[in-house]
Amino acid sequence: MKKNIFLEILIVSSKLGLTSFGGPVAHLGYFHEEYVRKRKWLDEQGYANLVALCQFLPGPASSQVGIGIGVLRGGFIGGILAFIGFTVPSVIVLISFALILQGLAIGHSGWIHGLKLVAVAVVAHAIIGMAQKLTPDLTRKTIALFALIGTLLWQTVFTQVTIILLAAGVGFFIYREQKVDTAPPKLQFPISQKVAYVCLGLFFGLLVLLPILRELSTSSWVAMFDSFYRSGSLVFGGGHVVLPLLEREFVPSGLLSKEAFLAGYGIAQAVPGPLFTFAAYIGAVADGWAGGLLATIAIFLPAFLLVLGTLPFWNRLSHNPKINGALMGVNAAVVGILISAFYNPIWTSSILAPVDFTCAALLFCMLAYWKLPPWVIVVTGAIGGYLLSFIS
Repeated sequence: MKKNIFLEILIVSSKLGLTSFGGPVAHLGYFHEEYVRKRKWLDEQGYANLVALCQFLPGPASSQVGIGIGVLRGGFIGGILAFIGFTVPSVIVLISFALILQGLAIGHSGWIHGLKLVAVAVVAHAIIGMAQKLTPDLTRKTIALFALIGTLLWQTVFTQVTIILLAAGVGFFIYREQKVDTAPPKLQFPISQKVAYVCLGLFFGLLVLLPILRELSTSSWVAMFDSFYRSGSLVFGGGHVVLPLLEREFVPSGLLSKEAFLAGYGIAQAVPGPLFTFAAYIGAVADGWAGGLLATIAIFLPAFLLVLGTLPFWNRLSHNPKINGALMGVNAAVVGILISAFYNPIWTSSILAPVDFTCAALLFCMLAYWKLPPWVIVVTGAIGGYLLSFIS
């Protein structure tokens, strides 16, 4: 019976991994249709509670929801299978793309420039949606503004963490008295508190120990694992927010050029599954297919540990106004951090002439107003960039 459940989880999640285009919000819609309405693995309220938990945690929200549903259905192994099914298809595509690009002079390719314009449109669309949701009042708009200023003017490896912690403190004090909605029915997960404590211990232990090991070791793999693990641990707000963290980890060091970085980001928009699999592309550029697999494991490991570590405690935490206040501050800072990344490197390396802005504006309208699928935007951008290379 268990084998049948495990096989079912893998098949269903793989189908979603092959067909879930459109980013985190769209993924949650696909999950709801497949897991709640069609298969009834959990009810509406349970699904809403699980989504709330994963929005609360750092990391890729849609992947964490998928892991949580897998845990609900098949325990720890079910969570692993749900993650594998949803993630592996896009990992394979992005590693393959990275290996194809290796050795090619992509810096001046027209179609690569077109993919960079796609990144302009996609991130602009993400910023507008997130700002409307996460900065509805003047206080949170101000937090976002200071996060933007800080990340642009103070660019160090500690900037992101410091700004997120400061924003959490501000939100904690300003919104700590805000009322929390009436408690919904509790979720029941097959994870004990003992297992949860172990997972949380591993999460924080690796966050502290990996930078130390990186300093003591000369291994490039340790350094890579640390960079991706830290990026996966500190991202609030979904896949687009991992962009500035990864860019500042790998582009200034020369491991990845801006052109290669943005080309991979553009391709990542065209494949189904979580945007965090962009890490597989970076890892493969750095160290072949093995580097791609290592990067994938490292960036998703924090999400897995956090889901397993918080599930047993979520019923209590979700209705603590102080915790919710800190999260409101963090989410506002995320908007500022994303705008910073939108300016540099995306805008500064993509919009070089009026014709570039024209093309990016067209792609933005196709995505935001005409509601065309992301893969159409990517193909149009690549073709448009190729054609522009003949007239520029």
